[in-house]
Amino acid sequence: MHLSIRHETLYRYTQPQAYSIEQLHLVPRTEPQQQVLSWKIAMPGNGAPYVDAYGNHSHMMTLNEPHDTVRIVVEGLVATTPLRNGRLEAVDSLSPLIFTVPTRLTQPSPLLADFAARCLPPAGMRVDTAAAMDLAAHIFGAVEYRSGATDVFSTAGEAIVLGAGVCQDHAHIYLACCHARGVPARYVSGYIDPESTGHAASHAWVDVWVEDGDHAGWVSIDVTHNRLMTDAYCRLAIGRDYESAAPVRGMRRGGGEETMRVEATIVPVQ
Repeated sequence: MHLSIRHETLYRYTQPQAYSIEQLHLVPRTEPQQQVLSWKIAMPGNGAPYVDAYGNHSHMMTLNEPHDTVRIVVEGLVATTPLRNGRLEAVDSLSPLIFTVPTRLTQPSPLLADFAARCLPPAGMRVDTAAAMDLAAHIFGAVEYRSGATDVFSTAGEAIVLGAGVCQDHAHIYLACCHARGVPARYVSGYIDPESTGHAASHAWVDVWVEDGDHAGWVSIDVTHNRLMTDAYCRLAIGRDYESAAPVRGMRRGGGEETMRVEATIVPVQ
């Protein structure tokens, strides 16, 4: 499948800002199941490219002159290929065990630990794809997709109590459950062809380490849609949680109030 992607992030400020810095994960990852055919990024100020600790193509954008808006636009064409049972074939240089460590956003609460125990085997036992999908199905049934129910600071524990959230909350809850049982799992940010789902085209999901009879490695699961990743997805970044894999994340120096608008359009093309 070919995915035509355009993603715009626009910050507006009620007073001019003296300085802005943004960490950008806005270039698709280099992986066997996706190939970037064309890609361009437009941003103000200076944008220093680098590869972060997780192998994500990243930029550090700095803007040192007075400004009341920041506009970042990426667009391009990505070719994707189908996965067999959601399995990723990329060979990682990082041990999957680094993705067993909880973060502030994915710390397993007692409620999440109990939730995990109903779906996953005890720590130290293998998790297969069936068990991994069973956990996704339980989260899908317990946490309603509701735009605006949470924000980027909400934790997995808060979202499970609320019983509502968005894709990043579904991912954080999944990761917290895996952490509670010692199962490697990581956060994925990217894009999805929304088809008729009504969910945002800028998306988040998870990779989980499974051991099936014929496969030991990462399987990619979209908890929000309760399904395995397909060729309708484009992967931008991986990390321990939203904070390490967010498409755009930063800070500013200046007064006033900030508003942010994000528009992402993903269209399959022949």
